[in-house]
Amino acid sequence: MKALRWNFGVPFGIAAVLAAVLAVGCAWNAAAPPAADSESARHLASGPHRVATFDTVFVDASRPTDANGDFAGAPARTLPATIWYPKGAAAAHPLLVYSHGFMSMRSENAPLTVLLASHGYVVVAVDYPLTKFRAPGGPNVRDVVNQPDDIRFVIDRVLAWGPSERPFAGEIDRDRIGAVGLSLGGLTTTLAAFHPWLRDPRIAAAVSIAGPAAMFLPAFFATADIPFLMIAGTGDAIIPYESNAAPIPRMVRRGGLVSIAGASHAGFSAFAGRFPLRLLANPDLIGCYALTHNLEDPIEHPFEKLGGEAEGILLDPNAPLPCHDGTPASALAAGRQLMITRLAALAFFESRFAKDTAVRTAYDAFLRETLAHDFPEATFLAAGNDERIGTGR
Repeated sequence: MKALRWNFGVPFGIAAVLAAVLAVGCAWNAAAPPAADSESARHLASGPHRVATFDTVFVDASRPTDANGDFAGAPARTLPATIWYPKGAAAAHPLLVYSHGFMSMRSENAPLTVLLASHGYVVVAVDYPLTKFRAPGGPNVRDVVNQPDDIRFVIDRVLAWGPSERPFAGEIDRDRIGAVGLSLGGLTTTLAAFHPWLRDPRIAAAVSIAGPAAMFLPAFFATADIPFLMIAGTGDAIIPYESNAAPIPRMVRRGGLVSIAGASHAGFSAFAGRFPLRLLANPDLIGCYALTHNLEDPIEHPFEKLGGEAEGILLDPNAPLPCHDGTPASALAAGRQLMITRLAALAFFESRFAKDTAVRTAYDAFLRETLAHDFPEATFLAAGNDERIGTGR
């Protein structure tokens, strides 16, 4: 098996973007919004709060940053952070930690974090030391083993802030802490929620967006009884849907799977909905080009340090590589799948964390039924259920 280590410095580089755009003939992959009078359109609009942001840097001096390539390492783990919060709201807020994907950055899904903050959430995202864009020594997927403890540290620091230190009014409700992440950040989230010795028991709900999960056995998810939602695209060329997302409803106790027919992997990042990437018929064309041209043979499996069957993990050395089946010529418009993703994540967290019982019930019904009605590409399969809700196409 090969490791996902990219050795060049610019993700979605300009030359690669232009080459890919020319290769597909400058297709315009337009994203149709839901009906203006639909419940989805109402939820996609901002919530009741104005949103503000605050940038800071968290430094965990108790743990080093490992040596990586030509980078000698560092005595601490430095985590530049952005916090989105509801401006002027003095209530006790739920806290969410967002984890970015491999070779990306904390701002990759700002529209999602803004939407959540407008509904009263404090959302914090950091740039991880060795999996971020332009990581020293080159982004290295193996450092994911250290990222759940980064989440733990960030939660510790935010909870430790006194009234004069918090950028937001009010405080954090310690009973309403969640995690959400994309791709490798989805794996980070899953580990922080369920891994027997990496999990943070304060996490009460978790969402993985197209995160790797093929390695997990049912026993892995038995370590914690918390709601878990996977959001995945059936056209994902990088994290194959059938082996990673499809088994989730059979393994988790609460939550389930939102499937998006024809959705790509790269299309889950807000960058894919912007020019020039939105010209692509399938944004995975760039992701797969970069991966297949920048894979290297590792000495060990990149996730070996996460454990084995005792931890509910089974690493298959013959697992298919990303993009092994090729990249479909076209995919669902990224803007469309981003709408579905934002709605699903908001509905999931509100169905768990909203203070009002009626609001929780309404969002649960939206996730189970209305989302698929407003977006025929979406289906919802509940935990322990073999019948999908929604038609798909």
